[in-house]
Amino acid sequence: MQQVLFAFCMILLTVVAYFLMTRIYKRYSYSYLIPVLTATTLIIVILSVFHIPYKNYMIGGQWISSLLGPSVVALAYPLYKQRHFLINHIFPILGGVLVGAISGMISVGLLAKIIGINHTLILSIIPKSLTTPVAIEVTKGLGGNASMAVVGVMIAGIFGAIAAPTIFKIMRVHSPVGRGIALGSASHAMGTSKAAEYSELTFSMSSVTMTLCAIIGSFLGPIVVWIFQI
Repeated sequence: MQQVLFAFCMILLTVVAYFLMTRIYKRYSYSYLIPVLTATTLIIVILSVFHIPYKNYMIGGQWISSLLGPSVVALAYPLYKQRHFLINHIFPILGGVLVGAISGMISVGLLAKIIGINHTLILSIIPKSLTTPVAIEVTKGLGGNASMAVVGVMIAGIFGAIAAPTIFKIMRVHSPVGRGIALGSASHAMGTSKAAEYSELTFSMSSVTMTLCAIIGSFLGPIVVWIFQI
């Protein structure tokens, strides 16, 4: 009974932290205040102050993590909803998704190899731009570390969501399709959340791109490792 109560408290902590940070973000709207980053930081501070081990937090946190799988399956809905737009613009969308997925994997893999990063770590961060459940499975298939893959996904998502407005401004990217493809292919769910701030079309394109990247990236990961001998 005590363990169940503790698990509930951890779930409540996560939900409340995210809700509070979302309210702050809606009020001030600075890129570096995105809820995923600020809520995570707040939870880490609380766990540190009260000396709560991570494994204890995950007694409740695992229930939230278990929703990641179904959330990926649910991405079929935006694909279906935007099916007509997708069919009418199939070539630019697929081209953008392929370029985003391939360049994301190759660039981080080769850069990490040149710098001399540990081989297991390289295999763990190659699928950094895929959504978390897919990145974990791809990493396991490559022989990497799933925990490090999650860290890589978080960093890619947070950095992309924060840097996107500045990059769009500098590169003069105004197209909803271009913005959606960029955010979805580079920053998965966090990028898609950011895309929702621009327009419904940008959000839909980011959702579609994130889904396609998850599918394509599952096949690309082993190929990239094999071709470049990473």
